[in-house]
Amino acid sequence: MAIVKNGNALTTPVQQPGAKISDDGYGLLTATVVWKADASAALGSVVNRGSTCPIDANCAAHRYSITYDALEVATLTVDYVGIDGGATSTDPQITGSQGLTSESITTHPNFFEVATALGFSGSPIAGVGTSPGTKADPNFQLVTGTSEYGGNNGSTFESPKGRKFLGFKKAEFNDFYGKTNYLAPQCSLSGVFYTSSSALVVNLRNAVGKTSGDGTFASKNLVPTYMGTSFTISGKNQLLLAQVSFEDFGLLYKVQYELRFNREGYVASVYAPV
Repeated sequence: MAIVKNGNALTTPVQQPGAKISDDGYGLLTATVVWKADASAALGSVVNRGSTCPIDANCAAHRYSITYDALEVATLTVDYVGIDGGATSTDPQITGSQGLTSESITTHPNFFEVATALGFSGSPIAGVGTSPGTKADPNFQLVTGTSEYGGNNGSTFESPKGRKFLGFKKAEFNDFYGKTNYLAPQCSLSGVFYTSSSALVVNLRNAVGKTSGDGTFASKNLVPTYMGTSFTISGKNQLLLAQVSFEDFGLLYKVQYELRFNREGYVASVYAPV
């Protein structure tokens, strides 16, 4: 028996009640709209990638599914994505990790001179020898009965001018005797955001290995303001962009990144600033 059709011929898709939209709190919008149309109708107006969402013009069609019933009616479920307010990217969602890692004792910022900028006080670990010793021109004294030269806490060097560090060799200095490493603080930050700008993705990729003193890389602020807005010490940037990964998310790009924070700052001759 032939199908009897009455009412709307559904020659173009008709939006159905129950459309929904959500914001993830960082600016990413996702929406779902259901449409119905005749099985023979042209569906491009709603299923083409980039078609505007009828409930928020900041969203565009990302993907869809279609089911056909026995009455030759097509039910289209279209998913849309976008960025709230028409911005080019969402706010970054940040995860942080603070821990310790083993490093050579000679890299300690308090090894030769007191690192007052980092909160240290008193005497440095090894020092620079007796007056007029300086970091640029040490003056370590010969250790009796040896051909080595000593500094603070039983530290020994191969020359009055330092050169190679030979270790902590005086057992009376219990806190340092035989020690070669210390636990240095290390902070890493990872984040994710979405953007409609392919140029931003490329520029961030090119910024890997570079440093920033304000949390901004490729004109994108990757650090929330509650963590601060200035990341420099003694003229050196403290944030390093260590990794960037990205994937195509429909009309948007999902960007994930990792930052390394160095309390002593990164040397510009080794790590170029952005």
